[in-house]
Amino acid sequence: MRTLNWRLWRNMALLLVCAVLLTACGAFRSAPDGGPAPESAQKVVKTAYTQMGNKYRAGGASPQKGFDCSGLIWWAYRQNGLKVPRITSDQASAGQKVSLSSARQGDILVFRTGSGPRGLHTGIYAGGNSFIHSPRRGENVRVESLDVPYWRNSLVAVRRVVY
Repeated sequence: MRTLNWRLWRNMALLLVCAVLLTACGAFRSAPDGGPAPESAQKVVKTAYTQMGNKYRAGGASPQKGFDCSGLIWWAYRQNGLKVPRITSDQASAGQKVSLSSARQGDILVFRTGSGPRGLHTGIYAGGNSFIHSPRRGENVRVESLDVPYWRNSLVAVRRVVY
């Protein structure tokens, strides 16, 4: 009799825990996956493309001064009336995380290129497994392929900030 009561209480507790967890899962809004990017996100990519060939500059966030990686993203979004954080580490946690297979134009790609908070790098997903970014000192804004092993292996997150 005692064993039966214990099993009943254990099963009831498990049922209660499952119910709470399943209810909590429905409370969070998930990012829409795949499909075409909204027009505003496509405009961000087109705006970033206008800066192809512009120089890298640490702390830069304008066509006149040049761009660092997060400055290019901040500027391209701002030109289209959209707000994203200015700092790379803040961009790395902006919006909602989505899978690379669900990435669409305008999503922010986050790469681990070094250690610590300064070891992050960001770019804008341009579609077709490519992204646009301002890579580093001595380089210019350009498009890269995620098929390149360095970039593919360094990718740590895809962040969707435009729905």
